[in-house]
Amino acid sequence: MPWKYNATTSGSRPERDEGRYDFIIVGAGSAGCVLANRLTEDGKHRVLLLEAGGKNDDFLIRMPAGIGELIKARSRHNWGFETEPVPGLGGRRLFWPRGKGLGGTSSINGMIYIRGHAGDYNHWRQLGLAGWSYADVLPYFRRAEQFEGGADSYHGGDGPLHVAWGRSRNPIYAAMIEAGGQAGYHLTEDFNGYRQEGFGRYQVNIRDGRRWGALAGYLKPALSRSNLRAETGAHLSRILFEGRRAVGVEYTQGDRVARRAIAGREVILCAGALQSPQLLMLSGVGDPETLVGHGIAVVHELRGVGKNLQDHLDVPVTFTCPKPITLYSRTKGYRRVTIGLEYMLRRTGLGAENSLEAGGFVRTRPELDRPDIQIHGILAIMNRRDKTLAPHDGFSIAVAPLRPESRGEVSIRSSDPFDDPVIRPNFLATENDRRTLRDGLRLARRVGMQPALAPYRIAEHEPGPDVQSDDALDAWSRDNAETIYHPVGTCGMGTRGDAMAVVDETLKLQGVEGLRVVDASVMPSIVGGNTNAPTIMIAEKAADMILGRPAPPPGDAAVFDG
Repeated sequence: MPWKYNATTSGSRPERDEGRYDFIIVGAGSAGCVLANRLTEDGKHRVLLLEAGGKNDDFLIRMPAGIGELIKARSRHNWGFETEPVPGLGGRRLFWPRGKGLGGTSSINGMIYIRGHAGDYNHWRQLGLAGWSYADVLPYFRRAEQFEGGADSYHGGDGPLHVAWGRSRNPIYAAMIEAGGQAGYHLTEDFNGYRQEGFGRYQVNIRDGRRWGALAGYLKPALSRSNLRAETGAHLSRILFEGRRAVGVEYTQGDRVARRAIAGREVILCAGALQSPQLLMLSGVGDPETLVGHGIAVVHELRGVGKNLQDHLDVPVTFTCPKPITLYSRTKGYRRVTIGLEYMLRRTGLGAENSLEAGGFVRTRPELDRPDIQIHGILAIMNRRDKTLAPHDGFSIAVAPLRPESRGEVSIRSSDPFDDPVIRPNFLATENDRRTLRDGLRLARRVGMQPALAPYRIAEHEPGPDVQSDDALDAWSRDNAETIYHPVGTCGMGTRGDAMAVVDETLKLQGVEGLRVVDASVMPSIVGGNTNAPTIMIAEKAADMILGRPAPPPGDAAVFDG
């Protein structure tokens, strides 16, 4: 019978001592891979990296087009969580992909490289978080980056994370950008440069036709170092404490025998916005009512653990296409075989693309100080529930509200670390969130009907011409909105006076010694864009703080503030 963890009896089981380390990193996702590299590069520190999933070094992950399979179902690559019923979405449960294995979600994501708006980080600084303004974090974005366009005041040229322009020649991308201009929006040359706002081309984490996430960029170069030990299939049971100091971890592998490892300096939790708070609660850190209700002894009361969950929703406006140039025709029948062969032989063609190479950042109201909508141009019409292609040619202009007011939470289902977390995203709980989504859908419609897209458009497919009123658009969104996989905030940064803050500006757990959280969960508010690049930046900055190194001089690159 497989062993099941019991928080009240864990001290009575036989355990294996797996050694002592300077640092123990829990989770080999984007942040964990960065830290495994940076904390071992000088050879002075012994580091243990624990990952519950597998090695993730297979064809489907390396091929950018593999995202279609990786993201849609629970698998060895994907935790495939499910939310509780969401009231704002008509009581629907949402499928919630999260990367499992080395590289974490950077091994299954859409590979879009976006940092967010400069104002997002200046807002963090305004919350009292010293060292987190745009000028402060820009050097860490640059340190991480190897931009194919070369280094400048915005981009880095020799970092581990390769950033490239998309290679697709599909004319719909250029037409979509032109249509954004025709609809009255700015055209921007670089979403990660002087001006994020506008329509333009996306940069991607693809190198020589291969996905280039945290596994390829950071972890693989570090795995040969003698001072790094990386364990896969290692499922954390709990963090070990002596009083209020974290001193190590307890975890299991295939035989379910408990193993213990001791951290001389720090335990660093990098399990992501869903599992970092879950693991803290399983270890006795969180809201006492939740912990006691599941039979877990309270080590430290911290009521903000699991709260402040934020995410980006995604709803498309779709159009049928008269030409066989979208994913439906290009992947139909024998073409799937030829795509695979071309990719294996040359690493070119559709297999080397992510099919997400154009989009935009726009304001739905002129009085806003930053874009509140992100647009993703997609070369397909997809079934939102099962992620399959519609049986005809078409394209989508997907709308993602960037700064939702709604806040959800993550909790634990039981004291068993093998149980999935409880996820309550609370989407569309406020009228402002619903209004932003309505305005975004109308904006996407307007772009889709511009002359530049006329050669590629037959008609609007969804929501359809009959869906016009506020009530009709709200109903359609309730039935069709899905997460775009950007959960953050559940171990949010805050000042000492913030009762709901989980970590301070150095990412140390409030009221606890020897423990930090370094991943997307520490963001106090969600950034305006995809969240992988910001997570890598956070880990780069954390490495300096952990090792006691001074921060680099603030960046001085100008940004558009109109």
